[in-house]
Amino acid sequence: MRMKYDREADAIYILFSDKPYAYGKDLDNERRVDYDIDGNVRGIELLCVSSGVITDDLPNRAEVERFLYDKGIKVFA
Repeated sequence: MRMKYDREADAIYILFSDKPYAYGKDLDNERRVDYDIDGNVRGIELLCVSSGVITDDLPNRAEVERFLYDKGIKVFA
């Protein structure tokens, strides 16, 4: 799992796989899940991260929460 942080956009992209992108699903205005060609989670885009992240409905939720916590990002479960 790798993370890309864009300070200007206040966004994080958590990458789970390097497999080709197939499609994405918006959970809301601040959270998007991308899937690979096999239908597995490829990555998760999180916006407005400086105010905290809602982890409800995120795939691999426990792993994502630990990762965000380790990076000092507030998590709302």
